[in-house]
Amino acid sequence: MKLATIRTTEGLRAARVDGDELALLPFTDVGALIASGEDWAERAASAGDGARIPLAEADFAPLTPAPEKVFCVGLNYASHAAEAHLDIPQHPTLFAKFARSLIGANDDLEIPSASDKVDWEIELGVVIGKPARHVSEADALDHVAGYTIVNDVSMRDWQLRTSQFLAGKTFEHSTPVGPFLVTPDEIDHARSLRMELSVDGEVKQSSATDDLVFTVPQIISYISTIITLVPGDLIATGTPAGVGHVADPPAYLTPGSSVTCSIEGLGTQTTRCVAAREAVVA
Repeated sequence: MKLATIRTTEGLRAARVDGDELALLPFTDVGALIASGEDWAERAASAGDGARIPLAEADFAPLTPAPEKVFCVGLNYASHAAEAHLDIPQHPTLFAKFARSLIGANDDLEIPSASDKVDWEIELGVVIGKPARHVSEADALDHVAGYTIVNDVSMRDWQLRTSQFLAGKTFEHSTPVGPFLVTPDEIDHARSLRMELSVDGEVKQSSATDDLVFTVPQIISYISTIITLVPGDLIATGTPAGVGHVADPPAYLTPGSSVTCSIEGLGTQTTRCVAAREAVVA
C-alpha cells in the first residue's frame, strides 16, 4: 500500500494510492493516520470510498508534517565516509531536524542567503508505526510503518562551523520528504532498493539501500535505547557517495537548480531551488 499527504482546498488530507487515483482518507495526514492505533493499516486499506482525485494532480505536502522527532544518521554508507576521508563510525552518528525544515516532495527548496554551500543527500526514510522503547534488533522491523524518500539537504558552511551538525541540517523549508509512504510488504522492508539523485539532469548519487553500514533494525534498536520512538517519527538513514561538498571542484545548489531523487519502489521527488523568502517574523 502507498499513502500520501496532500493539500486540498479544505486542508491537508491523507490519501491512499489506487492506480492512477488517490482515495482521500478521513485523516488530516499520514502521521495522524499512523497515530490513530495499531490497526491503522487495515483502516487505510478499507477506507476512502468517497472523494478521489487524479494522482497526477496531487499537491504533495510533507508526508508526516509534524513528527515528534526527526532523527538522521550520518556517515552510514562506507562510500560516503571514504569520499569525505572519514572513518566509518563504530556507532550510529545521530543528529536531528525540526518539523519546520520539512517540505513536500515537489515543493520549492529554499536556498538561504546565509549559505553558499547548499548540498544534496538522497536518503531512505523510515517512518515509525508503533512505539519503540528498548527494542531488540530482531523485533525492530515490527515497529516500522513504511518507507519514503528524504533529501537531507545540508548547508555545509553552517554544518561545519562547530562539531555539532544541527545548524546546517535544519534550515527552514529545506528537507523534501515523500511523495509516498510505502508499507514494508510492498518492498521487503527496503532491504535492497536502487537509489539515485540527479541535479539538473546529471546523476550525482547512485547506490542501493543494502550498502548501509548500520541497518534499519540496528538504527531503530539503537535510538530506542535512548528515547521512545512514537508513531509518525521519521528517521533518515544516511546518504551514499556523490555529495557536492567533496566533489572536485565542489558543487552546490543555487536558485534555479532542479534536484530529482528516486528510490526503487518508493517513487520520485523533484524539487526546484528558489531563493528563500526572508521577511522578518515579528
